[in-house]
Amino acid sequence: MTDFDTDIQEEVITELEEIITEPPMYKVLLHNDDYTTMDFVVEVLMKVFHKTFEDATWIMLNIHQQGVGICGIYSYEIAETKVKMVHDMAETREFPLRSSMEQA
Repeated sequence: MTDFDTDIQEEVITELEEIITEPPMYKVLLHNDDYTTMDFVVEVLMKVFHKTFEDATWIMLNIHQQGVGICGIYSYEIAETKVKMVHDMAETREFPLRSSMEQA
């Protein structure tokens, strides 16, 4: 292989690395309020975010103490879907629980 071939190969690899980029990721957040029960927040974390009971309880307590907590980090479409699922569950059960997403 000549130096010319090596240069071309390195250039192609560099171009491919620039083309193949990871999509931006988004944090899905739950926000504390004075009305949503802790049990319901744990239920949401288990059903929507597939957390174990122990992890869901820990996250719920963190949300309660800090005012907001991260439930997971996902691609845009998945994060958007999870936010909607939280809002739909909360509305069905008549809780004001809010969820949001922000770029990680």
